[in-house]
Amino acid sequence: MKRKYAVVDLETTGGIPKRDKITEIAIVLFDGEKIIGEFQSLINPERSIPPNITRITGITNDMVEDAPKFYEVAKEVVELTEGCIFVAHNVRFDYHFLREEFKNLGFTFTRRNLCTVKLSRKAFPGLKSYSLGNLISYFKIDVQNRHRAYDDAWATSIILGKIFEQQRTKKEVNALVTESIKLTKLPPALSIKDIENLPAACGVYYFSNKNDQIIYIGKSINIRKRVKQHFSKHTSKADKLLHDVTGISFEITGSELLSLLKESREIKEVRPVINRAQKTNRYNFAIVRGEDKSGYYRYEITKADKTDDALSYYGSRRSAQNHIAQITGAFELCKKINGLDKSKTACFDLGIGKCTGACIGDEFPNTYNERFIESLQVVNKIFEDNFVLFEQGRDYEEKVAFLIEDGHYRGAGYITLADSQYGIEEIKECINYEKLNPEADLIIRNYLWTNTDIELNYF
Repeated sequence: MKRKYAVVDLETTGGIPKRDKITEIAIVLFDGEKIIGEFQSLINPERSIPPNITRITGITNDMVEDAPKFYEVAKEVVELTEGCIFVAHNVRFDYHFLREEFKNLGFTFTRRNLCTVKLSRKAFPGLKSYSLGNLISYFKIDVQNRHRAYDDAWATSIILGKIFEQQRTKKEVNALVTESIKLTKLPPALSIKDIENLPAACGVYYFSNKNDQIIYIGKSINIRKRVKQHFSKHTSKADKLLHDVTGISFEITGSELLSLLKESREIKEVRPVINRAQKTNRYNFAIVRGEDKSGYYRYEITKADKTDDALSYYGSRRSAQNHIAQITGAFELCKKINGLDKSKTACFDLGIGKCTGACIGDEFPNTYNERFIESLQVVNKIFEDNFVLFEQGRDYEEKVAFLIEDGHYRGAGYITLADSQYGIEEIKECINYEKLNPEADLIIRNYLWTNTDIELNYF
């Protein structure tokens, strides 16, 4: 079925859809080869047109005084654009203005949309400017009244035709349009070329704002595809990204697991504002090592996002309490010192011979703390065995080695295929060691649960 395009241009009282109003609308229907229909009308904005806007467009308050209000042409706009791809030069401006006008009437106006600014950049690389005026000059299009809705919409339809002429086959036209529809929603500071230059590879990507601050960190097995998805969604997060993002950088990892670990660690270190706002953590509580005023070590429960020294994470406070109870029982640690017994004097376990009396000072801190330190070795031990986990690296000649030792993830490093045949000590020399991180342990454990064919070398 042949695609139809509704090429739209609006003139308005200003540049903010929620504040300003439409003063003129033109729609040129285009089938990819020729114009098949037209509509144009001045619109009464029901407010005064600022003098600086009149100087640009030539539209005066007198001209729109007897013009129809938007609600009087809304039905025709819907009918004309139904089933069409909505096209405009800088489509976000025109599309958002129309959506806002329909929203004020209690309706939702939704069309697939296409931007001739972005299409022109792709079809005609190397031009100094892709403004409508510059493209009109470049293609020598005879326009009588610039900054009037019909003339600009008509010129835009001619430019759309020029873009299609650049494509050798219908298949190429369809591919260009399909891809560009997906890319229509992009931050103003980014171009289609910026997105196309991203790798279709596994890694971590970073969105930054105009101050070069990283505001979002993500990971994907296909960075380019994932970034496109961010900007194509109709969510508050997507809107914020569209508004704030001015730059994208990335690091290819090759390994999905390495990208998961890297994303988790860097979000914790950088604390990007959009990650913080969106993050929902299934592990809301953590236990940390504390010390009471008498010098006895103890386990304390805290909110997971309030500490960088978590020993283990839990979905609820009760789960954390249950684990502390198991640990204290196994190592004869005092439940009162560890916050599980609210007695004012000796704990209950002392009376039944399960506490050595630290709660009343009968056991000195140094001997008690030795058992506590022993308990640390198992409190967050996720893995029973020592092993190296291998995944594909950044190319076919490379692997990533992940070292799991003494129950925890210790670090990772890139090695060659030849290196992977060596013994554990040689592999350890390639590892970039990290401090113990319970969250990394959980990521690896869950990854192994869902990826059962991963190469593991035990030692």
